[in-house]
Amino acid sequence: MARRKLLLLLKPFDVYQVTQSNAVSRFSNPRIFHYIDNRRKVHKEAINVCQKILQQKPIDWKPIFRNNLSQPIHNVDLVVTVGGDGTLLQASHFLDDSIPVLGVNSDPTQAEEVEKFSNEFDATRSTGYLCAATVKNFEQVLDGFLEDQIVPSKLSRISVSVNSKVLPTCALNDILIAHPCPATVSRFSFKIRGDDETCSPLVNCRSSGLRISTAAGSTAAMHSAGGFPMPILSRDLQYMVREPISQGPAISRLMHGLIKSDQSMDASWFSKKGFVYFDGSHVFHTIQNGDTIEISSKAPVLQVVLPHLST
Repeated sequence: MARRKLLLLLKPFDVYQVTQSNAVSRFSNPRIFHYIDNRRKVHKEAINVCQKILQQKPIDWKPIFRNNLSQPIHNVDLVVTVGGDGTLLQASHFLDDSIPVLGVNSDPTQAEEVEKFSNEFDATRSTGYLCAATVKNFEQVLDGFLEDQIVPSKLSRISVSVNSKVLPTCALNDILIAHPCPATVSRFSFKIRGDDETCSPLVNCRSSGLRISTAAGSTAAMHSAGGFPMPILSRDLQYMVREPISQGPAISRLMHGLIKSDQSMDASWFSKKGFVYFDGSHVFHTIQNGDTIEISSKAPVLQVVLPHLST
């Protein structure tokens, strides 16, 4: 039997890099410097632990920092990300539906630490909502996958087409369609269309943008904005118009809702500039006045080892 192949995708250390010399000028509270430096040390140690575990397994593997990832991932049986949800999301942009991903939360939030420093600064670390493991149980979860005792779940992603051309990136969490300047009004319209070509009423909007999330992303920015958590395996999408300029009651009820798995959203953009952001601010596509945008959950799914199925 051929040896399994694994790619170890790493969050870089320099995201935490703060030197003692510039800490004084950047932070009035020295505890903030020690907190950030401790995060770097914890993350680095997590990488070392994961690598030592992999060295003991009958698998072929290689590490790569996520900043060096530029091409689609092929010819591996599993991708392990070490960081947080952001590292897993970045990996998802380079994966099709054939390769599963397992997230290791390298620096989990410590409730007692958050409470201790609550009056000084935000000591939240990594949520790791999509991460199935920490360094404490990584070997157990990895063995479960290698022995076929843990089966990845298939999570929906968002497919986006601009002017009938499918964009290469699929969003695992959410997309945001907005003017690049947050102080500028975003002007657009949309309607929901079914596979049978039935349509909802056309909604004309002036707002700060339009967010669409998957079920996996419904607990992130969507939930913070007043949306509702969805069952993580749902194929539906949730949308919300951000800060709409006042509309009548009939239109207001259409500002937040679902795009069912057999539906798509057809939107038209009417501002001079605009971006479609994928899973945060790092990946985006520019749009301009008159562009048409189609959004649906018909993208290839992503295989993810989920935390609640691996404990």
